Amino acid sequence: MKKILIIAIGFMLLTATTYAQRYAVIDTKYILNKMPEYTDADKKLQVVSEQWQKEIDNKQAELDKMYKDYDAEQFMLSDDLKKKREDELFNKEKELRDLQKKRFGYQGDLFKEREKLVKPLQDKVYNAVQKIAVARGYDFILDKSEGITVIFADPKLDKSDDILRELGIK
Repeated sequence: MKKILIIAIGFMLLTATTYAQRYAVIDTKYILNKMPEYTDADKKLQVVSEQWQKEIDNKQAELDKMYKDYDAEQFMLSDDLKKKREDELFNKEKELRDLQKKRFGYQGDLFKEREKLVKPLQDKVYNAVQKIAVARGYDFILDKSEGITVIFADPKLDKSDDILRELGIK
């Protein structure tokens, strides 16, 4: 009886490990920081960002001076001149906001520059992850660098189509 029980438990453990999903955890931030190409790209981005910030700071200082001058002179100006100066201030302020948006906004110059310099390196890491996942039989690879995210999942485990069928959607 003991022999049958041991064989049954052994079979169950073997079956459980066969169906167990294999996963790994990586830290892409750590990996990227160890890549010399990434540190070079990061330095380039830092330099460009600082240059653009200086440009914006200079325009902001110019605008602040214009506001100070206007505050000091507004009592001596005619209504037409006041209106003209206020329009100049408004246009200068809009110009500054547009420049900030162009440089640092969503899809701005910094975003595009980062995409140009960093994305190829991220793709390189992703391809290496995918290669290791397939070679070692991992079902999932999780990235812990910025919260837990799935960076690789075996496509055969994706049950999205099954859910769509269950919902009656083709």
